[in-house]
Amino acid sequence: MTERPVDQATSSEPERPGNATAKHQNVSLLSVATTTAERVTTSADIEERLRGALRRLRLPMGLLERVAGVTERRNWGEGQTFQDAAIDAGRRAMAEAGVRPEEIGLLINTSVTRPHLEPSVAVRLHHGLGLPTSAINFDIANACLGFVNAMSVAAGMIDSGQIKYALVVDGEDADQVQLNTIDRLNQGGRNRKDFMSEFASLTLGSGAAAAVLGPSDVHPEGHRIVGGVTRAATQWYDLCVGSVDGMFTDAKMLLKGGMELVVAAWNEARAHFDWADMDRYVLHQVSDVHTNAFVEAIGVPRDKVPTTYQRFGNVGPASIPITLADEVARGGITRGDRVFLGGVGSGINTAMMELRW
Repeated sequence: MTERPVDQATSSEPERPGNATAKHQNVSLLSVATTTAERVTTSADIEERLRGALRRLRLPMGLLERVAGVTERRNWGEGQTFQDAAIDAGRRAMAEAGVRPEEIGLLINTSVTRPHLEPSVAVRLHHGLGLPTSAINFDIANACLGFVNAMSVAAGMIDSGQIKYALVVDGEDADQVQLNTIDRLNQGGRNRKDFMSEFASLTLGSGAAAAVLGPSDVHPEGHRIVGGVTRAATQWYDLCVGSVDGMFTDAKMLLKGGMELVVAAWNEARAHFDWADMDRYVLHQVSDVHTNAFVEAIGVPRDKVPTTYQRFGNVGPASIPITLADEVARGGITRGDRVFLGGVGSGINTAMMELRW
C-alpha cells in the first residue's frame, strides 16, 4: 500500500492513490458457485397485483420490463431459505475448488438479507458448512458491493499469510420486501413520486452465491486476482435506504452520483491498471438504465458486458458472482481472459476488481 489519500473535504490537492487501491501478489479465485431460487416471478405477475395502483396513478402496464429491462426474477420456493441456499452454494464452491471445510481459514458472509440484528448471519453459515472452530467468520455489510469487498479483504489476508483459504458467501431473500412494497403501493394516498421511489424494490430477486479464494502458487489452475480500486461518495448516504419494510430510492440522483463516482474511480485506476480493453466487464446487475449508463461512463463495448438482470432481477451482492458464473457456464469467459468486476452500491460506494482467468 502507498500513502493515505488526501481528504477532499479539507484539501484542494488532487487525491493520491492510497488505501483505496490494492494489488495482490499470490491470490486466485478457485471457484464460484450459485444456488438458484426455484420460483419464477414475472414482472407481469407483479404488475397484475398492482393493476389498481397503476390505473389510479395513470401508469402503463409493462413499466418494469420497459424501464428496467427486468422480465422476471426468482423467489424461494416451499422449504427454501436464503441461509440454506448460501450453505448449498458454499458446499459446492468448496467441492469445485477441491478444498475441504477444515482447510477454510475465513468465512465472510455478505448478505444484505438478515433475519435479526445479531448474531451475524455468518455464524449460521459457519455451522451449516461444518467449518472448523479456527475459521474466522463475520459479515461484511456494504449494500450491493459486499461480495467484491469481501473478496478484497480475503485476498489481503491470504497475501499476508494469515489464512490459506477463504470462503465468501451471499444469500438474498427479496420476498418480504416485495410483499410489503406491493401492499403499500396498493393503499390509497400514494402519488407517482411515491411509486417511483419504491420502483427499485419491485426489481429485486432472490438467489445465493459463493466463492473460494486461495494461494495462486498452490493452485495454478485458479484465476488470479490482480487487484482493484474502491472509492466513496458518502455525501449521498440517504439516496437509497432499504430495510425489510421496503427500499426507497431517489433514482435520478443515485444514478447521477453513482456515475460521477464511477468515472472518478476509473480515472484513478488508470495509474495502476489497464482496464480499457478487458475481455469481459461483469457489473452489478440493476437495470437497462444503470448498465447503459455504466457502459457510457467508462466507455467500454456493450457486447463485452454480460447481463442477468433480465432473468434474475437485482440479487444484491450476489448479482456479480451469479453473472460471473453464468457467463463462465455459457462459455463467454475462457482461460486467459481478463475480467473486470465492478459496481455501485447505495451509500454511495464503488468497487472495481481485475481477474486473470
